[in-house]
Amino acid sequence: MKTNALKRLLRMDGPLLSIVSLVIAIVISAIIMAVCGYNPFEAYGAIVKGSFGSQRAIVQTLTQATPLIFTGLAFTLAKKANLINLGAEGQLYLGALAAAVVGMTDLGLPTVIHLPLAVLAGMAAGGIYAGLVGFLKVRFGSNEVIATIMLNSIAIYFVDYLLNGPLLAEGSSVAQTERVLQTAQLPRIFQQYQLTIAIIIAVAACILAKLFMDKTNLGYEIRSVGLNPEAAETAGISKAKVTVVALCISGCIAGLAGASHVLGVDRRLINGFSPDYGFSGISVAALAADSPVGVIFAGIVFGALRAGTMELNRTTSIPVEFVNVIQAMVVILVAAPLLVKEFKRLNPAGFSRKTRKEAV
Repeated sequence: MKTNALKRLLRMDGPLLSIVSLVIAIVISAIIMAVCGYNPFEAYGAIVKGSFGSQRAIVQTLTQATPLIFTGLAFTLAKKANLINLGAEGQLYLGALAAAVVGMTDLGLPTVIHLPLAVLAGMAAGGIYAGLVGFLKVRFGSNEVIATIMLNSIAIYFVDYLLNGPLLAEGSSVAQTERVLQTAQLPRIFQQYQLTIAIIIAVAACILAKLFMDKTNLGYEIRSVGLNPEAAETAGISKAKVTVVALCISGCIAGLAGASHVLGVDRRLINGFSPDYGFSGISVAALAADSPVGVIFAGIVFGALRAGTMELNRTTSIPVEFVNVIQAMVVILVAAPLLVKEFKRLNPAGFSRKTRKEAV
């Protein structure tokens, strides 16, 4: 019976696998809490209250979810081309930097021009930085995983240097820039909260990404290269072009995450503003099963966990690290069946009935 249940789990994919993985992760985390002497019902009650228990909680969840949706989408789009973009954090930082610089500069422009210009600057910075990885991969054969990880550090420390030097706000004891001008600020949905129209942009971006991948020639080329690069090249699709373009698009979305945060939430660039939004996007993409539309719901789930963590920390003595356990378990449970399927594809004999019978 247990073996059959495990087989069914390993055969799952898509949304069903994500839902089952989330449920199992919650159950396993509850067991771990109980073993450690904590009340899991108290913990989950605090998380739910902190994420959906009031208007303020819901707004906080959506605020936390916004950058996660962007970075989750960035990872997903690169993955469609069979590329692993682990550089969303660095691209996010440079996007935030570019948006902040344009947003702080008095160009004498109205909001209708200044705001889009600042947003586009952030997207361009992230896209160019990710495109550099594509160029290195195509021209020199570098591994995009290693390249993006290394470039993360360069971007983060570069921003750190600027915030502690040339861009440091006058008279500030905190490493931050001056406030962006009113004409470059993203409108807030509720004036008393930090939630901006960026959440609407994030949702729209996911829907447009789905249409782009399914309905356009470039989207078809990206999917073709991701599924079978050899067959795609035989059909006349340039793998090199797709590699660079896919990473540029991915970087643009990550840069948009940074721009939206600077122009809407903090309204200035603050050192260390990102609590690993870029890396958390990997978890969001995993839960979304690499579906652009699924990223919306996965981002809200992880946003709820982040928002609920605040309530958990404020009202209970339960360590907030248990929330990280839930996130890690989700990724492991989503990835495990995919890894088994890939191993079966590479080594089918190792999983055949005949081989098992012979071993017995």
